[in-house]
Amino acid sequence: MSAPRFLSSFSMEGKVCVITGAARGLGNVFCHALVESGCNQIVIIDLFPADAEAAAKELVRHFEENAGVKPGSVEAIGYGVDVSNEDAVKAAFVQIVQKWGKVDVVITAAGIVENFSALTYPTERIKKLFDINVHGTYFCAREAAKHMIERGNKGSIILISSMSAKVVNQPQLQTPYNASKAAVTHMASSLAVEWAKSGIRVNSLSPGYMLTQLTKTILDKPENAGLRPVWESMTPMGKMGDPSELKGAIVYLASDASSFTTGTDLRVDGGYTCI
Repeated sequence: MSAPRFLSSFSMEGKVCVITGAARGLGNVFCHALVESGCNQIVIIDLFPADAEAAAKELVRHFEENAGVKPGSVEAIGYGVDVSNEDAVKAAFVQIVQKWGKVDVVITAAGIVENFSALTYPTERIKKLFDINVHGTYFCAREAAKHMIERGNKGSIILISSMSAKVVNQPQLQTPYNASKAAVTHMASSLAVEWAKSGIRVNSLSPGYMLTQLTKTILDKPENAGLRPVWESMTPMGKMGDPSELKGAIVYLASDASSFTTGTDLRVDGGYTCI
């Protein structure tokens, strides 16, 4: 039997990858996708050190026990970092570069969403949301780019946005979240132009409604019983996405397969934003 054939530029072998908000949810799915594609050096960043470290250990355990990965060949590290804290982000990237000598890929998946009407949204919570979703994304992208430029290595930075950057979600109310994701999408385009000649690509990935564990928990609440039918009816494909359906998109943007792709917003939403 001949060996399976695949486009070699999708390989993540030899790349140091950093993913924020990766202890769970989509960030953790991205970690799995990168390791499945050959990444052996990965950094999981999340708010609490214990969560990040546990996720790193579980990632390695999963691949050693279930995917035939040779023990010790995949190294994952967990760091507890508040991405809205500029100094904490700076310190984390210094540690990463001191350990592995470079950063090749950064994915900013850390983010929060809340549902309040625009008239009643508590101001302090709006500030917190922007600090994490916008400022935290900017700090991580900037620090990664600094190290890439200093070392002259090309890299890929992927800012996790949302289809909410382009459309107004219904029926839930989330104006600050939508605005924050619009900022992230345009941030990616702006940084892409600014850093293009340094060999740094910056793109955004905008998921639609994904059936993550957190989303399942929200939908299981009695007061939210009508949300899923509405979301699915407004999606041309008639369903919510499975998180695994983002794997191909994230590997494309992270790998050399997208070497001429920068400033792009890749929407994976089942067609939601087409109508």
